[in-house]
Amino acid sequence: MRAAVTVHMECPPEKAWELVSDITRMGEYSPEVVEAEWLGGATGPAVGARYRGHVRRNENWPLLYWTTCEITECVPGEVFEFAVVMGNRPVNTWRYEFRAAPGGGTDVTESFDLGDNLFTKLWRPLGGVLRERRNERDMRTTLERVKAVAERS
Repeated sequence: MRAAVTVHMECPPEKAWELVSDITRMGEYSPEVVEAEWLGGATGPAVGARYRGHVRRNENWPLLYWTTCEITECVPGEVFEFAVVMGNRPVNTWRYEFRAAPGGGTDVTESFDLGDNLFTKLWRPLGGVLRERRNERDMRTTLERVKAVAERS
């Protein structure tokens, strides 16, 4: 199960990357992430760095929980990727790609990938497709909020 959304931003790729990769600001952008904090002495984005995100599923649902995430790819101005991990096992990968647009600005793509496994094959027709649509809507909201900050700066 996977999906992706792209939003154009009138800023250089490095600026959009800087905003997205500052996980301490994700609560400003994401409809579901309330806050995030670095773990284990990490102070910024780097492959292998871990952080935890405080998540409120579906924005107003009473369930509030922490997820642990590990950065798996990190190239300033190009890509920021992390996996949500349970123990040391990745269960969901989130990725942001930054591409300079031909006419100026940056096309930013956010995606998630739960993989193709028995769980996702069973879950998708039983309600996972609704979650997929929700993620697409939330990814667009997140990118639009980043865009507003990037273009205001």
